[in-house]
Amino acid sequence: MTSEAITVLGLGNLGRALAEAFVRAGHPVTVWNRSAAKAAGLAATVAGSAAEAVAANRLVVVAVLDHQAAQEVLRGVDVRGRALVNLTSGTPGEARELAEWAAANGAEYLHGAVYAVPQTIGTDASSIIYSGSPAVPERWREPLALLGKVTFLGEDAGRASGYDVAILSGMYGLLGGFLHAAALARAGGINVTELTPMLLAWLEDLQPALTTFAEEIDAGSYDNAESSIAMNRSGVATLIRATEAQGVPFAGLDALQALVDLQVDSGHGEASLSRVVESFGLVSPGLAGGQQEDRQ
Repeated sequence: MTSEAITVLGLGNLGRALAEAFVRAGHPVTVWNRSAAKAAGLAATVAGSAAEAVAANRLVVVAVLDHQAAQEVLRGVDVRGRALVNLTSGTPGEARELAEWAAANGAEYLHGAVYAVPQTIGTDASSIIYSGSPAVPERWREPLALLGKVTFLGEDAGRASGYDVAILSGMYGLLGGFLHAAALARAGGINVTELTPMLLAWLEDLQPALTTFAEEIDAGSYDNAESSIAMNRSGVATLIRATEAQGVPFAGLDALQALVDLQVDSGHGEASLSRVVESFGLVSPGLAGGQQEDRQ
């Protein structure tokens, strides 16, 4: 059976890795990039324009810098009859905007969020979540599966980005916490390589607590507190004093303290720590020093 031809728009680190995965599997690939030089060494047809690349094949994979770049690349291009798979990072609203544009212009739209570094695309270490037109992952199941594990989250084109921004927020929060831990270790004369195994072990032990918190948040029930907000308020305050004493304060802790304070001051000190999720949106970024907005 002849492998179906695929177009890839964008040849940054991710876009090139996607194109290479398709080429390795024997798919004829047409590529376009603002700088054609990035296609050097790639066994693909290099189109002279985005419009030419889209016209070449029915499956079009987009991987450019951001939502604005995706809009600019697709603006004025005839996408009728095409399946657009957009793997460009963006917000849920931006994904829905492009989905609406695609539908108005006769194309099917699927938005994806990639969980892999470029060098692992096409391996078991790669996974991609998608949302949008269910016809696209059904019709193009084989080529999409070449890129990594496929998870389809439903017809709302913004849903994959909704998952993505939440996951990335958790990731960057974790990285920020690790870097602050590293700074504290150095301030205390501790090698970060010695600290890290102990930190990882403690984070692994916290996994059941996160599952419990997730269940409490979804249920909106915070009464069965093994770890109360009031207890953690004291712990965070102590930690802030310690970090200031060591000369490495962290605004992230101040922001957390403001969220915790709002719950305690509202009479929820004995509730589960997970109830702090209800503080988001009630404390403005500029009030992390402990002042709360009066919007309860």
